[in-house]
Amino acid sequence: MKRYAKYARPYAAAFVIGPFLMITEVLGEIMLPKMMSLIVNNGVADRDGGYILRMGLAMALVAVVMAASGIGGAYFSAKASISFTSDLRADLFGKVQEFSFRNIDDFSTGSLVTRLTNDVQQVQQVMMMGLRLALRAPGMLIGALIMAFLMNPKLAAILLIVIPVLAVVIAAIMITAYPRFGIMQTKLDAMNSGIQEALVNVRLIKSFVREDYEMKKFGRANEELQENSLRAMNIVIATMPVMMLAMNVTTLAVVWYGGNLIIGGSMQVGDLTAFTTYIVQILMSLMMLSMVFLQSARAMASIRRINEIMKAEVDLTDEHGSRKDKRVTRGLVEFRDVSFSYERDGEDKVLEHISFTAEPGQVIGIIGATGSGKTTLVQMIPRLYDATEGQVLVDGVDVREYSLRNLRDGVGMVLQKNVLFSGTIEENLRWGDEHASEEQIRAAAEAAQADGFISAFADGYNTDLSQGGVNVSGGQKQRLCIARALLKKPKILILDDSTSAVDTATEAKIRESFGTSLKDTTKIIIAQRIGSVEAADRILVLDEGRIIGMGTHEELMAGCAAYQEIYYSQREKKQEVSA
Repeated sequence: MKRYAKYARPYAAAFVIGPFLMITEVLGEIMLPKMMSLIVNNGVADRDGGYILRMGLAMALVAVVMAASGIGGAYFSAKASISFTSDLRADLFGKVQEFSFRNIDDFSTGSLVTRLTNDVQQVQQVMMMGLRLALRAPGMLIGALIMAFLMNPKLAAILLIVIPVLAVVIAAIMITAYPRFGIMQTKLDAMNSGIQEALVNVRLIKSFVREDYEMKKFGRANEELQENSLRAMNIVIATMPVMMLAMNVTTLAVVWYGGNLIIGGSMQVGDLTAFTTYIVQILMSLMMLSMVFLQSARAMASIRRINEIMKAEVDLTDEHGSRKDKRVTRGLVEFRDVSFSYERDGEDKVLEHISFTAEPGQVIGIIGATGSGKTTLVQMIPRLYDATEGQVLVDGVDVREYSLRNLRDGVGMVLQKNVLFSGTIEENLRWGDEHASEEQIRAAAEAAQADGFISAFADGYNTDLSQGGVNVSGGQKQRLCIARALLKKPKILILDDSTSAVDTATEAKIRESFGTSLKDTTKIIIAQRIGSVEAADRILVLDEGRIIGMGTHEELMAGCAAYQEIYYSQREKKQEVSA
């Protein structure tokens, strides 16, 4: 709980005022039945209209104070709970932003979305309910019990039987409900993951006419959520009838026994009326507590899931960096006997014994079959992953000794999957440099061969992009992503198959611009087409996570069979297309 105390401190006043006002409302509820009994016993019995009027006005005043306290209590409870969970959600999102790729792999994206939204919402609801009822229900229970025993201890003894029975029922509900709510939230994760995947890939689904398959897949997830939700909600469904049965049976017993006392002359009618009201208040307070406990069971399942994010150990941090002020100034990249595995135990390596050096200003090409480890290799330069064995150095310094911010500030990446965000083209380009002038933005776009089609839009650089940039073509999207990276003016530029959707003539112009706009920048280009890296200072040929060839195009053509095979197969395909 210490972890969550910091979210409550800024709103301490609301956390105190809300319950205090609820207690004020409870005091009014305890007073009203006694005042009503006095009206019946004294005013009505003695036909004293003045007494009835005075007590009626007093009751009206109490009711007004209760209403004001109830409104105030509800307001401050809402303010405290909503503010608390808003700050909690912000910290959760911040923690997720710190996650490495490996951490994100441990959670599904759908699960993270559920935890940031639905699970936090469950905590908010139970907190709001708790602030309104956690003191109100016990206060009403205790106050009504005291008044009942003061009025007639023998009649109140009935409650000594009912309350323990209800306490056992509530405990059984809690024990049964907690694991069921945890399973329900897990099923909600699975459904959200499926929804997200289907919506992101909706164009692919339609192009393969897989709507029926996705509907069946969603139907299974939805059905599992429905079944587990019903199992959890059956507890909620059973709670209210059980509590109402207990309340009705107890009220009936009180009326029967109290009626006999009135007939015997040992109890007044007004006292029985008030006593019955207190019995209802006692049982209603127990019902409120049962609902708080039930909601708490669901919230506890959500808190456990939130804690899993909070406690997750981020494996890429600045904690062990000894040169946090160091910045990338030259762009020298060196791999020293690097091996990498996605498994935490280091098994099933996807890269083995990788060693090479990229001098500042050089162009390094990387080519190889799909799955050979090309993307994984370059992702270790900005520490999207850390090497399992060996060292990755930038400017002679192990990348783990830089701060993540300073290291990544010096590296520009155009990922294999081009990502654009909702907003204008200019806003997307400013990810490279938010303070860039319009001239700098245009120059970067020109270098990426993007200025032509941007200017052709009616709104130019102020053209709105839909989510993911779906209103531009694949080639246009790639050029925008390249322009964004160029605007950053990095010392190391990584292009991960980022010109695959661009024609060869445009690609050649982009490479030509690198020689002027990024003359001193180290450029690492992953490509499927040999033509994209043919002019590189050095080309690495990867196969199953190992470097099987390294050198210039001419050297590889002379001594690397795998490179020759790729070259001639692509040449034949090109000739077939031309023919």
